[in-house]
Amino acid sequence: MKKNLLTICFFLLTLSLYAQKKYELGKVTVEELNEKAHPKDSSAVAAILFKKGNTYFDYDSDGSWAAITEVVTKIKIYKKEGYAFATEQIPYYTGGKQVRLFFDDAVTYNLVGDKIEKTKLKSDGEFTEKVNENYSLKKITMPNVKEGSVIEYKYTIRTPYLTSLSDWYFQYPIPANFVEYKIAIPQYFNYSVFMKGYLAVSKKPSTILAGAARKFNELITIYSVENVKALKEESYVNNMENYTSMLQFELASTDLPNQGLKHYAADWESVVKNIYDDKDFGDELNYKSYFEKDLEPILKGITSREEKIKLIFDYVKTRMNWNEKYGYYCKTGVKKAYAEKVGNVAEINLMLVAMLRYAELKANPVLISTRSNGIAVSPNRTAYNYVIAGVELDNKQMVLLDATSKNALPNILPFRTLNWIGRMIRNDKTSIEVDLMPQNNSKEIVNVVAAIDEEGKVNGKIRGQYFDYNAYGFREIHLKKSKDKYLEELEKRYTGIEIDEYTTTNDNDLSKAMIETFSFVNTNLVERIGDKIYFSPLLHFARQDNPFKDEVREYPVDFMYPSQEKYSYTITIPKGYEVESMPAPLAVAMEGNIGIFKYNIVKTANQIQVTTQLDMNYPIIPPDFYYTLRDFYKKMVDKQNEKVVLKKV
Repeated sequence: MKKNLLTICFFLLTLSLYAQKKYELGKVTVEELNEKAHPKDSSAVAAILFKKGNTYFDYDSDGSWAAITEVVTKIKIYKKEGYAFATEQIPYYTGGKQVRLFFDDAVTYNLVGDKIEKTKLKSDGEFTEKVNENYSLKKITMPNVKEGSVIEYKYTIRTPYLTSLSDWYFQYPIPANFVEYKIAIPQYFNYSVFMKGYLAVSKKPSTILAGAARKFNELITIYSVENVKALKEESYVNNMENYTSMLQFELASTDLPNQGLKHYAADWESVVKNIYDDKDFGDELNYKSYFEKDLEPILKGITSREEKIKLIFDYVKTRMNWNEKYGYYCKTGVKKAYAEKVGNVAEINLMLVAMLRYAELKANPVLISTRSNGIAVSPNRTAYNYVIAGVELDNKQMVLLDATSKNALPNILPFRTLNWIGRMIRNDKTSIEVDLMPQNNSKEIVNVVAAIDEEGKVNGKIRGQYFDYNAYGFREIHLKKSKDKYLEELEKRYTGIEIDEYTTTNDNDLSKAMIETFSFVNTNLVERIGDKIYFSPLLHFARQDNPFKDEVREYPVDFMYPSQEKYSYTITIPKGYEVESMPAPLAVAMEGNIGIFKYNIVKTANQIQVTTQLDMNYPIIPPDFYYTLRDFYKKMVDKQNEKVVLKKV
């Protein structure tokens, strides 16, 4: 029995040592280099064979602490399209105390005959790029990369900034065979840990005494996952990072020797209090002398809250110009920004809050994480990167305002801000969640009058009216381009169309619908076979493809805002032809009133009249409803592409 026990222990020890060596740099095998495709994803252009991170803490002789993270990565390149993964770039902070970042052990392996050839990274393959005044990128491009190569590298980053540790990702655009993250946190530090995403990540915690050299205990936790599928892009996703499996660490408290217990942002209330107490935020809301003389005549005699909001909002939008800088802290301050008529997001919108408060409105700043920044999940200062104004009305109603965009309206915010939930900070330093997603359908109403000649050419006129977010998007995107550029894009989108007599109305009158009108000729809409003519009565507006084709959907569908599209067509058929057949009417609805599509068609002696209406009543559709949504879109697209058949009389 004793002999059998020793045999088992020896086997387990051997297995453990093998596993450790398997995930070490410099252990490239001929089998790895010969592998032609990933065993579980033949479409993969490259794969992470392993990626391991190790974070630990150290302190200098002066008592200052630093976090050191070492990352080792081994990647297999299968196809030329995978060469992009032979370049690594790491951002790091350069706007304050020194952060050190360096690469080493960077090698490319290739199989030459039956021998393994090693090519080490040289200095010309490593360089630093300055992103802005606060951040730089350290980049490496691995040498001698070919189809079949295996690349390895290590980088180390040492930072004195301990409030937020770097995020650790478990998912990537390519498959990952093994991903591990190990962190050793000294007894003096308490971090809140947040896990995002859907992967089942293994967690193994333990506490050890570090020994006489380090003289402090550490809580060591190892997170790992195997056989991770490639992170696949899906249509209508605002930011894939919202759903990527990752770890986030936020400092909650410290209890350092001779310093006592100190609490940091362990919850949202602590976060917002710290933000509000900062002089570049809370103090800026208290200044009013710089605008009083200008605002008094504008507000004179105005008693309506709605009118006050509109007048102040329009004044700030007209006066101020956004420098396209994000953030919720002021850079130069509201006074200087007001004088120079230029400011960042915080300066413009905190100024707006101050003016609304001056007009005795219940106004407060609302912190936002923009769509590009991801959803604010964990309570920390970096969760947000933007601020707007909010005015609380009766019955828990709220008006949201962002004066950085000339085309914005009350409760019509820039697209970049439509990211689920914001957080309002009231002047008593409490906070509430604010739903940023639009509730009402933005309408698009299009009327088409067209005629088909005997040769199959379609001539017509189109009048489109756009409301709310559709109007905002038109003004913000299309009107900022030259007319020729926009028409070029329009003609490219609708193959075969030629546009003339193009006009727009209400370009700057935001209180009215945005209108565009134009005439068109299209030679690509009609198919003639023998003495018959075939065409979709929706002409070039017929959707060609279902954007939801995948069998499985992992993430919510983000339409950004609810919408209603109403199209009407009056089409005159050519002389000498009559309708042989045409599509049947259709009405289809999704469960829970998520979406409705209606298609109606009638004919007269020489005309066909069609009306369609598509209502998508929610900005975000949970993945649980994906199959219903996919089927709904399939029925709609199929119907839109059904043909009217004309025959010669």
